[in-house]
Amino acid sequence: MSESDPPGTFYTEERWQNWIERIDEEEIDPEDEDSARLLLNLQDDTAIAVAKIITAHEDGHIDEEEAREKLADIREIVLSEVQLDDEEKLMLVDGVQTSLVCVFYAAEEYVAGGVADDGSIEEYVRAAADAEAEEDPDTALGYCAQAGTRIIDGEELSMELAEDLEFGLVAEWVNGLDSLQTAMSDPEVVEEDED
Repeated sequence: MSESDPPGTFYTEERWQNWIERIDEEEIDPEDEDSARLLLNLQDDTAIAVAKIITAHEDGHIDEEEAREKLADIREIVLSEVQLDDEEKLMLVDGVQTSLVCVFYAAEEYVAGGVADDGSIEEYVRAAADAEAEEDPDTALGYCAQAGTRIIDGEELSMELAEDLEFGLVAEWVNGLDSLQTAMSDPEVVEEDED
């Protein structure tokens, strides 16, 4: 879809737009496996870019400031308002963007402060769910981001835990963290399909 990105580039506006154009052009039905996969690939592709920045930082190729700048660049591309005429597609992309919010927060927190060590992933996610139940989304996001730093550090997110969650922001964020976990373990999974 796009030519290979310039060296030192982790993600581009063009790459994100290519995904959005594909979603725009295709019949999207979240119940359909191909549609669901397209949306998941969109999410995983961003998570992989985030994982690559973290890895480049850990390997000493980029310093903390540069890592934070690159994360901010991708966040700006991915979380900006999407132009789609189809309301349902817009909602589905919005869901992906919501899931990715936590991926960015977790990565930024990890780069700035390392691993949160007051609890396990499960404890942080449960604390996040409690905070969401008390209508405190900021605190919930903080806990999910801390869970994310532990995922980056190699701790395993249990899918059973994700399935236990009520539908809501924390469930969406944990969905994003699942993409981050996949990306950290194998950052080469998603390539844009050549049609």
